[in-house]
Amino acid sequence: MAQRSDPFESLLDDAVRAGVVPGAAWAVGDARTTLAHGCAGLLDPAHPDEPVRDDTLFDVASLTKILAVWAVTGTLVDAGKLDPAAPLGSYWPEAVGRPAASLTAHDLLTHTAGLPLRANLRALYGSDPQDVRDGVLAEPLRHRPGEAVAYTDRAALILGYLAEHLTRTPLPRLAAERIWTPLAMTDTRYGPLPEEARARCAPTEFDEESGTRLKGTVHDFSTRLLGGACGIAGVFTTAADVGLFLRRVLDPVPGVLSAEWTAASLRVRTGALVPPRGLFWHPAPGTGPSDDVWAHFGFTGTALWVSPARGRWAVLLTNRLYLTRDPGPLTRVRDVFRSLALR
Repeated sequence: MAQRSDPFESLLDDAVRAGVVPGAAWAVGDARTTLAHGCAGLLDPAHPDEPVRDDTLFDVASLTKILAVWAVTGTLVDAGKLDPAAPLGSYWPEAVGRPAASLTAHDLLTHTAGLPLRANLRALYGSDPQDVRDGVLAEPLRHRPGEAVAYTDRAALILGYLAEHLTRTPLPRLAAERIWTPLAMTDTRYGPLPEEARARCAPTEFDEESGTRLKGTVHDFSTRLLGGACGIAGVFTTAADVGLFLRRVLDPVPGVLSAEWTAASLRVRTGALVPPRGLFWHPAPGTGPSDDVWAHFGFTGTALWVSPARGRWAVLLTNRLYLTRDPGPLTRVRDVFRSLALR
């Protein structure tokens, strides 16, 4: 059994007491196993008899971009079905005649495509999923591809659409069949969650439309507009399942996460542009590319890191949105957690 580590428990217990997060689940490990793991706080502060447990499910928000979109894209590249350097319009009829036609998958993966930044998709395109899809692909670019790095959810949304086009398979099924099932990630799935799973899910923010806290329903508004599953967000999982995934980032499995794909992704692919980016991964805040600590974060209060040089990975899942949208306090906790995990 993996041993618990007092420094991590102390850090996260303090974060709960300080009102930074209601609860958290975490794990750290290497390519072979989980070295330490634990939980802190409550599933829901309104129910003080329900602590966070190892099987607590979290809305991981933008970690979806790694756990689903990045991973599935890698299988398409490895299989020769996707050339990251080819303009989308050269093989995707839906993009032809639209600004997106000039983009490449590489542009999208490095956030250098010049796409508009995050916006209210319903206000721009309405509530019909096809109208949203058409609108996103037709939106004028902010600048020519490759001129600047600017994070935008639209990159993952378009890559999810592209993966579905190339395989004629919905993204949730693609991720499950190609990634989560082969890696034995049995608790990982897109929402909305069924009742049994919903009962062990950490709630996030109060939703004015439904009059309840979101619990088993994705927090991200645009993803809810698209039925709860897309490239932007929508995945629910446990710290243990993320650990299984990150082990295979360090020790790739042919046919799932290949050594070639992970090596290509975990290095700077944006030249002299700042901030530096890999393929959907980025150097962890407070580190540089030479430190070889790569990260991705989620708006709900989730984070994952991997360092091939150290042979280590780490995951921290919280539902800080239950308490606040201010990212500052959790950012400080996250930085300490990363330092402990990957020193």
